[in-house]
Amino acid sequence: MMRQYFEIKNQYKDHILMYRLGDFYEMFFDDAKTASRVLELTLTGRDCGEDERAPMCGVPFHSVEPYIAKLVNNGYKVAICEQLEDPATAKGIVKRGIIRIITPGTVTSSEMLSEDKNNYVCSIYAGSDGAALCFADVSTGYIGACPVDGDDAQRRMINELAAFCPKEIITSFPLSEQPSLADYIKNRMSCTVNENEPERFWELKAASLCRKQFPSCDVSALPPALVCAVGAAIDYVTETAKTDISYIDTLSLYEADGALEIDANTRRSLELCESMRTGEKKGSLLWTLDCTKTAGGARMLRKWVELPLCSVAEIQRRQDAVSDLFSDFMIREELCEGLRGVLDLERLAAKLVYETANARDLRAIAQSASKLPHVRELIGPCQSEMLRSIRDNTDDLSDLCELIESAIVEEPPFSIREGGFIKEGYSKDVDYLRSVMKDGKRWISELEAAERDKTGIKNLRVSYNRVFGYYIEVSKSFISQVPDRYIRKQTLANCERYITEELKELESSMLGASDKVVKLEYDMFVEIRRHLCDNIARIRASADGISRLDALLSLAVAAEKYGYVRPEVNYGDVINIKNGRHPVVERFTEEPFVPNDTYLDTMKNRLLLITGPNMAGKSTYMRQVALITVMAQVGSFVPATEAVIGVVDRVFARVGASDDLASGTSTFMLEMNEVSYILKRATKKSLIIYDEIGRGTSTFDGMSIARAVVEYTASKIGCKTLFATHYHELTEMEGIVDGIVNYNIAAKKRGDTISFLRKIVKGAANDSYGIEVAVLAGVPKKVITRAREVLADIESKMPERQRTRPAKSLEDLNITMETVVSDEIREAVEAVDLNTTTPLEAYDLLRKLKGML
Repeated sequence: MMRQYFEIKNQYKDHILMYRLGDFYEMFFDDAKTASRVLELTLTGRDCGEDERAPMCGVPFHSVEPYIAKLVNNGYKVAICEQLEDPATAKGIVKRGIIRIITPGTVTSSEMLSEDKNNYVCSIYAGSDGAALCFADVSTGYIGACPVDGDDAQRRMINELAAFCPKEIITSFPLSEQPSLADYIKNRMSCTVNENEPERFWELKAASLCRKQFPSCDVSALPPALVCAVGAAIDYVTETAKTDISYIDTLSLYEADGALEIDANTRRSLELCESMRTGEKKGSLLWTLDCTKTAGGARMLRKWVELPLCSVAEIQRRQDAVSDLFSDFMIREELCEGLRGVLDLERLAAKLVYETANARDLRAIAQSASKLPHVRELIGPCQSEMLRSIRDNTDDLSDLCELIESAIVEEPPFSIREGGFIKEGYSKDVDYLRSVMKDGKRWISELEAAERDKTGIKNLRVSYNRVFGYYIEVSKSFISQVPDRYIRKQTLANCERYITEELKELESSMLGASDKVVKLEYDMFVEIRRHLCDNIARIRASADGISRLDALLSLAVAAEKYGYVRPEVNYGDVINIKNGRHPVVERFTEEPFVPNDTYLDTMKNRLLLITGPNMAGKSTYMRQVALITVMAQVGSFVPATEAVIGVVDRVFARVGASDDLASGTSTFMLEMNEVSYILKRATKKSLIIYDEIGRGTSTFDGMSIARAVVEYTASKIGCKTLFATHYHELTEMEGIVDGIVNYNIAAKKRGDTISFLRKIVKGAANDSYGIEVAVLAGVPKKVITRAREVLADIESKMPERQRTRPAKSLEDLNITMETVVSDEIREAVEAVDLNTTTPLEAYDLLRKLKGML
């Protein structure tokens, strides 16, 4: 047996092998040591033909799922080795084989999954022919991919990983070749990594797998890098599934530039789906918008928030649907009630395909399907194109619902191997066998009474155990009355046990019926499940429709609940928000949230330079503008009384700073890395938020860098920008650099106290109120008094011009816009090999360099 174990284990060296042995799954050697630690199991030993006993631990086969879940959640891969034949009839060693492989990215069991999150495995390809990522969720049947070509491919890979948050990653290369990517995965992600597996990404193999998986897709028209990434994902999923995955038949292709680009740092700063402080959903934009009633709807809404749209037409399609639901209170309320009974159809469908669905899962499908006709009826009057499409493409699955309800009892047992779940009246054979079993008990009772009468033994009884089956038990005091036809079976201290021919015939009939009905019920269940699987496309289409409807309904409910309005979305360059509010902060404040207006364009109002003290609300205001823009491009209504949003292609938020100790990066270096990325990636259609650039170094260095960034952003990029700063010298740039407008957060000072009005007004702040803020923070009075003395002394020694802190000119600071890109140009020129560069390549380089100026 141990030889068989070693043969199987050698094929799955990096997995914890659960080896079926009787009623347990056993683990041996290092697997046992790991499992005993993670699962808190007692470690024992077993003779294995060697000098030392093999470390061993095990778990019951009927309750293995929670143990698998714990191992997978701790990042381990698990291989299930099952007995493939009946041990009672096997000759020699029982045949065993791997029937399931469970890894963090290929989980299908609901016990191991978060209801409101997709569970992705990601394959990443990078080669001379480009780079691409593919994300697959086997629990829902989703697979999508995008190319990430260009000089900043690593950063764009990181952005996609931040959006999808996969639980497992496969790469075609050693991560050491992509240091930025490796650093992000190591320090910012909690996932299992399978690096440097190039054989999965071979182009010919990948192309063949893609053609087989997606017969309607023209694989030859796809970029080779994308084909390699998709092929690797299919290869890995097929290997772990150990079953047919043809239900994954649609490949979703998207360009990273096709959705609103939000890099990993911006996503974190804006707290789209997770709070920066806790890492939890509460306190994020998603938490505010999520009023979904179904698991599929929650996942759909998360996907929309993670990947906002750039197409005005698509945004307006969602807005029209939200408007339909927003404007009709009765439909909205009835839909909320109707969707509450719809369970996770997407993942139930996957369980059908993986043949892990039990009778309870089938009842869950029936319960969900029973709600669909009413839901379709409710959205019947809706006029929006998206809701009409959902209604037309959502199958009510009434035939499948009827089949399940006629075949499966309302509250079936968990196991499908012990019978008791086929409904009475569905099968004549099952009903007959059950009657035999039921009547058999009556027959036993009648036989017991008859034997008492025949023998005169009043305490005679007929009993049953697993060793002897049915037997007649007679106490010692009545042995003399036992008839000759009784056959002695066992002698005990106080009684004798007997059988008769009549009793054996009865037993054979009853036990035969029990075994037959269990097998018959199982066979019928498998047939019903197979029929449902044949209709998997219908189930998945309905699941998708319900998920989209629920996500739209959630946006409508949130809009009505929090007082949002429909924004006008267009391809213009204006962001005009009236009485805008921060969608998350307003939910936490006890006092009424102070709304603010915003007007941004790419002409005279392209950079708002915001000054004012800490705690005044600068960061909240800037994030508010970014979040309202994101919400509009999700298709949501927004917290304002009126809003016009010109679609942006990218949102950048350089907000806050902290040392990245894990990667050895200081606050200032981290800040400069992010600023560099923004300056390289931003276009005239982007929206940028800068918060306190340059504060991580000396005052004059920081001020110089901040000014250079402001000038370059306003003059070279020309996009809509919000720039908060403590460097009041920068306010002089209004009127000098086109497009810069000064704003400040209003405050009232009364004596030594200050009140923040939270209102943004035009003009530069006339004071930083640093000492006043220190007073509010409760700094000891002696420190405050001394600070005032020091400030007075410093100001008395400064020339009047410096006291008012006017900005120095460009010449004084010795900074020009071109210095920001000079290093980039120099690096590009130095990389040119004059001996091998062709005239055409030289021309392309010159054109690229000219574009940097």
